[in-house]
Amino acid sequence: MSWEKAIEELRRRERLAERMGGEEPVERQRGRGKLTVRERVAFLADPGSFHEIGKIAGKAIYGADDELAAFTPSTSVTGRARLEGRPVVILADDFTVRGGASDASIWQKMVQMIKMATEYRMPLVQMIDGTGGGGSVKSLEKDPRTYIPETPGWSEIVQGLSQVPFVSLALGPCAGMGAGRVAASHFSVMVKELSQVFVAGPPVAIALGENVTKEELGGWKIQAQNGTVDNVVDTEADAFAAARRFLSYLPSSVHQIPDRLAPSDDPKRREESLLSIVPRDGRTPYKPRRIIEAAVDQGSFFEIGHDWGRGIVTGFARIDGYAVGILAGDPFFLDGAWTADVCDKVTRHMDLCSTFHLPVVHFVDCPGFAVGVKAEMAGVTRAGVRAMTAVYQTDVPVCSVVIRKAYGLAGSVMMNQSKTKWRYCWPSGDWGSLPMAGGIEAAFRKELSEAENPEELKAQLYKKFEAIRSPFRTAESFLAEEIIDPRDTRALLVDYVHHAQRVLAPGERRVTFRP
Repeated sequence: MSWEKAIEELRRRERLAERMGGEEPVERQRGRGKLTVRERVAFLADPGSFHEIGKIAGKAIYGADDELAAFTPSTSVTGRARLEGRPVVILADDFTVRGGASDASIWQKMVQMIKMATEYRMPLVQMIDGTGGGGSVKSLEKDPRTYIPETPGWSEIVQGLSQVPFVSLALGPCAGMGAGRVAASHFSVMVKELSQVFVAGPPVAIALGENVTKEELGGWKIQAQNGTVDNVVDTEADAFAAARRFLSYLPSSVHQIPDRLAPSDDPKRREESLLSIVPRDGRTPYKPRRIIEAAVDQGSFFEIGHDWGRGIVTGFARIDGYAVGILAGDPFFLDGAWTADVCDKVTRHMDLCSTFHLPVVHFVDCPGFAVGVKAEMAGVTRAGVRAMTAVYQTDVPVCSVVIRKAYGLAGSVMMNQSKTKWRYCWPSGDWGSLPMAGGIEAAFRKELSEAENPEELKAQLYKKFEAIRSPFRTAESFLAEEIIDPRDTRALLVDYVHHAQRVLAPGERRVTFRP
């Protein structure tokens, strides 16, 4: 009456699943310098924590005696695990099984994992390697019909993005639904020379007259610079480390607020370098990351999206142990002007911080929206309005530190200015409806053209208006709330994050995340 034989059969099928696509495909995978799907899970998860779900799901062939004759596992390994002690859901593609093709997949496994992550409030980590969607013309030989396309699981993805962190690691060629899953996440990573992301691969591009390699079509130099993926790393191990670090700043779901770590840095630390970091001429650029690193807990800044929208720096950090979102204008790129891709980057980051209840610190240096034909062709106006809307829809506190420029419409988007202005201004602040440079020549064109000495008059005008634009005059009218010593920035931000905790509230935000 024992079920021992059934258990023996179960163990046999589990061993077959562990072979993945078979000896030859596994060796090809390793020959490409890639880990197998099961090695990836083992490296990512805390040791011994992975509990696999759906291990023996796949395609079975039975003999005349109805006994199992052959078995091919599904194209994904799925289950629960822990990362740094935190429960997570893992969805990992297996490229050794038909290259991850959809006609070898069981889409219900993916949907089940997304549902589990969303309903049980656990982050989802996806290791994507293959198409995971779309199809193959060859499959029509076995199933001679076509179909009207649907995307199973997409409604679950949209719902999940509003609830729990989604992390996508592109660890090989990702096409079709695989590429869609990379982009439909809160944080995505590519591995240099190992992964590519594209709607359709080189054979389709060649049919359109574009003779390109996978790397030329969808390599990291393309997808990291256009914002399809957030970060780029050198190895798979680096990708796993990036996933762990990204998640360390976030709660497991929107129904919590981020955990505070034990503070490891002096909250009153003053950095003398901040007193001279911004050049007095108002034109020479400086390195905004030096300001960020001086103000936040030492070693805590984690940059997101380094290679795109480079007029602004975005990422996470900790201030007195509390997780915060960071934005900082970068004057090394078009003087920090907001191009269309900068605006998209601002929208995405504000959505991310608001969704998961991270207060934001914005180091402001923005001369306005980018101008000119190139900027207009890129749709800067529409993108700029979306960024403004995202900032005003943000549900978390925002503290702005005005480092230098704040001009025009884009310069106003440092916070939702209809709310309490938690704002500090450095003496290097330079603001207004338009920059002084060029504005004087335009406003006094007639006077300058009629002057006996135009250069002398222009110098007098610049001196006069330079005095008018002093930050102290703005503060006299309470249009700048506080002018501060730059060296006090960290202590004031520590004070800010403690007050921010008073108003942070768990729950789903009214405007959901826009991937």
